[in-house]
Amino acid sequence: MNITHRPVLLAEAVTALISGPLLHHSNTSNSILMIDGTFGRGGHTQALLAQLDLNARLLSFDKDLDAIAVAEKIKDPRLTIVHNSFAQMDQYAEPESVDGILLDLGISSPQVDEAHRGFSFRRDGPLDMRMNTDYGLTAAQWLEQASQEEITHVIKTYGEERFAFQIAKAIVAKREEGLSPKTTTQLANLVASVVRTREAGQDPATRTFQALRIFINRELEDLELGLKAALTLLKPGARLAVISFHSLEDRIVKQFLQSHAKVEVPRGLPVREKDLPQSALEIIGRVKPSEQEVQENPRARSAIMRIAEKRLEALT
Repeated sequence: MNITHRPVLLAEAVTALISGPLLHHSNTSNSILMIDGTFGRGGHTQALLAQLDLNARLLSFDKDLDAIAVAEKIKDPRLTIVHNSFAQMDQYAEPESVDGILLDLGISSPQVDEAHRGFSFRRDGPLDMRMNTDYGLTAAQWLEQASQEEITHVIKTYGEERFAFQIAKAIVAKREEGLSPKTTTQLANLVASVVRTREAGQDPATRTFQALRIFINRELEDLELGLKAALTLLKPGARLAVISFHSLEDRIVKQFLQSHAKVEVPRGLPVREKDLPQSALEIIGRVKPSEQEVQENPRARSAIMRIAEKRLEALT
């Protein structure tokens, strides 16, 4: 199967990073260092390289070995590929040394469309779901050993699934019969047998598959660690752009940016606004895909990109 991946908000993400004050300041004479937190299939990475000068460096991360194999085919001395989560990016750069960071939290089309990865309920394959296939339990292995309470918690918390208890109960019942789901189709059919109602156009298994993927890959934990690392790594004046695809991710990003864009002062203290300490971030804005992009790439429809800039004390 010839599978291509279309990066979401491609031009908007690159523009958001390179249009900040830091990269246009006349005193910025050192080589630029930027980070693409998820290589995927390289769309954002290559677009950034096209905009950076010959002295720039770009670190691109991915947990997925298939993505790393694609990345290693790019023969550009400015690019360094790291087989690791962006949650660990502060191990690869010094504090306040990075000129821009992009975190694209979506999974790539090949990950969804290749049956052997186990991410899709539309294609039959082993129930794997790991981004890094060299590490950790598969979804099938976890479902074989987790308690009903644990399964309920994961599906409810990470999938926001109102039928989480019923789905978990059905999974455990099948397991007790020696029929624990081993393939994507088996799990999808099991969920469909329990979830009788669903939003128009949405498969009954959508939320369960999302929940298991997020849990197996520690996606939300990685996001929280990655945001903290980004704040440490960014130079004053540098920008962070984060593209999220569902409410759980976007809520974490929004709350993180807001919490670092304001200074909390105990009520009643006689403090004048000009005397307040400077907050760490300035929120630049939020961008959603255009109608044309959604028409051309329906997987972009839920994307939201939030942009923030690390505050400068002064540009001289």
